[in-house]
Amino acid sequence: MAQPLRHLCICLQILGFSTSLPVSQTPEGVSAQPKSQAAILCPLQVEQAGLYWYRWSQQRQRFQFLLFASPLGTATYGANISQDKFSVRGASSYSLHISDLHSSDAGTYYCSISQSSQLLLGSGTRLTVVDALPVPPKTTPAPPSRKKPTQCVTKSKATDRKGACSPLVWVPLASGIVILLLSLVPAAHRLHRLRRRLWLRIHRQ
Repeated sequence: MAQPLRHLCICLQILGFSTSLPVSQTPEGVSAQPKSQAAILCPLQVEQAGLYWYRWSQQRQRFQFLLFASPLGTATYGANISQDKFSVRGASSYSLHISDLHSSDAGTYYCSISQSSQLLLGSGTRLTVVDALPVPPKTTPAPPSRKKPTQCVTKSKATDRKGACSPLVWVPLASGIVILLLSLVPAAHRLHRLRRRLWLRIHRQ
């Protein structure tokens, strides 16, 4: 009588009548191909007298007891559960291993512990059996930029390229010489007149 009552309690929690999930499970979901195997981890914070494993099939709307693992390493299996397919390893952190997967193995797997005369469910791990695993999208590298690098020309390089015969060099220079010569013409004329007056004074005396 205790076993059916225990199963009824678990069913009520699965259907949402209990919101407390003190037992953690990893991973939250796993996808695997047929004929392969999968593993579900149920770490426990404190020592327990054992661990229960259940499976809920959404397609069949059926809740099934899989096995009970004791701390001594022995396992008690439910009705019509293959010992070759399901196995449990570990003592403080139990891991459920499922081999030779088929589509009928899909469902949500729960680990459960007995505490204060109650069964506490884990957070659940959803197992999906697919023909082909999804391939992650490939990241295409960005094409290299074709923009030519800008070359900075320093002032010294610009002067070397212009050269000494550049118009920017000799035109200002020639203009300066012409202006200098034109400014010397009046001075030379005044100097000539001054010398002439001095010469006339000397000869008159």
